[in-house]
Amino acid sequence: MTKHAALPGRLLMLGFGSIGQGVLPLILRHIDITPDRITIISPDDAGKAVAEEYGVTFLKMALTRENYAAELEQRLGQGDFLCNVSVEVSSVALIRKCRELGALYVDTCVEPWPGGYTDPDLSPSQRSNYALRESALDVKRELGAGPTAVIAHGANPGLVSHFLKAALLDIAKASGMDATRPESREGWAALARDLGVKVVHIAERDTQKGLPPKERGEFVNTWSVNGFVGEGCQPSELGWGTHEPELPPEGRRHEFGCDAAIYLMRPGAGTRVRTWVPSEGPIHGWLITHNESISTADYYTLRDEAGEVVYRPTCHYAYHPCDEAVLSLHEFAGKNWELQPRVRILMDETQPGGVDELGVLVNGPAKGSYWYGSQLTIDEARELVPHNNATSLQVTVSVLAAMIWAIENPNAGVVEPEEIDERRILEISTPYLGTMAGYWTNWTPLEDRETLFPEDLDRNEPWAFKNVIVR
Repeated sequence: MTKHAALPGRLLMLGFGSIGQGVLPLILRHIDITPDRITIISPDDAGKAVAEEYGVTFLKMALTRENYAAELEQRLGQGDFLCNVSVEVSSVALIRKCRELGALYVDTCVEPWPGGYTDPDLSPSQRSNYALRESALDVKRELGAGPTAVIAHGANPGLVSHFLKAALLDIAKASGMDATRPESREGWAALARDLGVKVVHIAERDTQKGLPPKERGEFVNTWSVNGFVGEGCQPSELGWGTHEPELPPEGRRHEFGCDAAIYLMRPGAGTRVRTWVPSEGPIHGWLITHNESISTADYYTLRDEAGEVVYRPTCHYAYHPCDEAVLSLHEFAGKNWELQPRVRILMDETQPGGVDELGVLVNGPAKGSYWYGSQLTIDEARELVPHNNATSLQVTVSVLAAMIWAIENPNAGVVEPEEIDERRILEISTPYLGTMAGYWTNWTPLEDRETLFPEDLDRNEPWAFKNVIVR
């Protein structure tokens, strides 16, 4: 297997759940590092046997506000790497410490300390992903160039930002427009505007199934239950486009930051939206808050000479998880957001044949909507990399690609996925993503509406969020 990069220093991995266990074999396969230079810190024993299988040091320990600095100082220095795939450890605190120590950094989500997602003393705005991203951008502006810290680079957020750039070039080519790859943020935003892009959905449908079936009092998922529940309890968030005629009744703007997004006064686990995926056509997905909803809208913003926004697309997640997770969400909501006493991640017991279909649905171009992304089966995932299902592999290979990019670009400071060359990330990731393909559709959220009852629709603007949200 190709060694894409060499890491002469040490690697510290925080967290060793489904993503940590799935990325370890990829790291050893594609990064030149020996197991004796890798240490895993995890708050529980989950995955300890996997660490022992690969000869990697495993420490059972929870990192807290009180001990994280001392623990990192023992294990990180100039030229080392921190791969953060944990929950409830502050990303901003870790980034600052890595900068102080001269270590590289990557994570899959900008995480707060415990309680940051659900603290009743915080306003919905303060416990949003918008606020977490702004805290990371404050560090980016403060610290400037220095050891690279790639933030929010899993499947989504992360990989989908690179899918979007590939999709825009495909649309330009198919539309007979200039398909020359832009070299700047403004160039990408201008391309999206010129193509007529109004809305970007991160449209995902997971059909993996497990044995035994979900039981009452159990939350079943194909990736971190704690991660899913945490973001599901946050307010629904979406990047807010310039084509939108009106703010939704439950919509609110933030009073700080870039102003590229809004939030709804309702949790993501209780908000559904209309979208489209190749395997099923129109579906309902959950509008779960994600960093890419905000960073994408911000990145593809154009302003006039006075600084006023003249173009921005709406962007949000539209996620239909596996059927067991849907039942789990229903039970979770029915208990007024109290997590079930038992949790289970579908991995080895997952039945053959299921697919995680993850892509971007780009809406608004004259030629129609265009979905581009990964269609990865559980059977392919198992054959490609041990300790993975289809969902986890889409995340873990993106973590690997971000690590390699950071090693190759070690002095870039704090970096978001949109700022990275998508060609390098896709070059590394594509062999592990199953079928990578694009599909055109004429679907809009107005399709087959008002067949049973009258609805309050905006037929002058098909891509208005008013038509997308499920009431």
